[in-house]
Amino acid sequence: MVGLGVMGRNFLLNMADHGFSVAGYDKDAAKIAALVCEAGQREVRGAADIKILVASLRRPRAVMLLVPAGAPVDAVIEDLLPHLDNGDLIIDAGNSHFTDTDARMHKLAARNMRLLGVGVSGGEEGARHGPSIMPGGAKDAYERVRPVLETAAAQINGEPCATWLGPGSAGHYVKMVHNGIEYGLMQLIAETYDIMKRGLGLSDDELHDSYAEWNRGELAGYLVEIAGKIFSERDAETGRRLIDEILDVAIQKGTGMWTSESALELKVPVPTIDAAVSMRNLSMLESEREAAGAALPRRARAFPGDRGVLLQQLARALFAGMIITYAQGLALLTAASKKYGYGLNLSDVARIWRGGCIIRAAVLEPIRAAYLRQFGLPNLLLDPDLGTSVMAHQEDLRIIVATTAQLGLPAPGLMSALGYLDGYRSAWLPANLIQAQRDYFGAHTYERIDAKGSFHTEWEKQPEP
Repeated sequence: MVGLGVMGRNFLLNMADHGFSVAGYDKDAAKIAALVCEAGQREVRGAADIKILVASLRRPRAVMLLVPAGAPVDAVIEDLLPHLDNGDLIIDAGNSHFTDTDARMHKLAARNMRLLGVGVSGGEEGARHGPSIMPGGAKDAYERVRPVLETAAAQINGEPCATWLGPGSAGHYVKMVHNGIEYGLMQLIAETYDIMKRGLGLSDDELHDSYAEWNRGELAGYLVEIAGKIFSERDAETGRRLIDEILDVAIQKGTGMWTSESALELKVPVPTIDAAVSMRNLSMLESEREAAGAALPRRARAFPGDRGVLLQQLARALFAGMIITYAQGLALLTAASKKYGYGLNLSDVARIWRGGCIIRAAVLEPIRAAYLRQFGLPNLLLDPDLGTSVMAHQEDLRIIVATTAQLGLPAPGLMSALGYLDGYRSAWLPANLIQAQRDYFGAHTYERIDAKGSFHTEWEKQPEP
């Protein structure tokens, strides 16, 4: 393992827990010392020199990298190359952009070496005790390390949350979309928090109780679970609830934005993920938001109805929004699989997301079942069971969206989910007017419903009716 930060060290110790002999390298001697100290009697070695690290490995060698995406990955590969031989394998387990992964694979192939692009999700706890692992690359290269990865992965009903996903950058693409879905789900949950806090005036204790209750039902999942726990955490400095001491600015590292960019390139709508990325950007405009609040005031309105009823509707609306968000991300994977030749099996993707990863949730079991029923399912909303479930919750989603508009609370995630649902199920859309305008000002032509081909109208020359 090259890179002994929180993820690298814990992942390495996880492997050692399962009886594998491992070695770790980092430029920071303190991180090497921490690894050796925590390893105890396990078969773990630390190396302060990358040449010594490589020399300690059995041939053909397998070296995993857990370093920040971008230039650091290329720098580590350059440091490794003088010490590697034909047939050696490099595993990039960071959040590399999928195009970078493809380029690195081609570069290493020219030197008779292999690269696996492996997405790893689960944070510190997952790395230590079982993450979701999303490998892509040559199938035979994966088979070399399959016993290690599948043993170290989270296990659900005796099945590892790891499997070979496809050639090339398939693994890193799936991890990118996983993170995009994560952005969307977190935005939806944050909006329910806002509705309960500012719209209904719930206390932190009541917020904790609400999310804890939701996590016992159809909304059960890691993100809902930790939301409940967060509201009960006290700040060691002030004694107040920690959530109320945290600045309302959400940082991002880029994977959500990459998902949106790829979706735009492939012409796949993912509006809830897009909204989540935009709202993180908006959160960073702290001083502007404060100025706008003073310059554009609107009197706060109290929710006039039954608070208990609205809470039930909010939970049901969140469930519909979550399914719609998964649907958007998985539709993007469907398109990318065709475009890039990944040959993704989306039932496998849903299966390995059920444990270890950040977006694990009970709903992934019916999502997996949907793709088992229909391998080429283009969109989850077309699955009879999941589609029926979303439509059974749609009125709650509408009520919540309308309520947030009336109260003046921002809920672009929930709104975009509803807009996507209504747009996707609409047999007719007003895009004919858009195309007519394009032809009017730019002679871009249009198609007709009663004839084949492209048509253009000299709109300014048409007589007035």
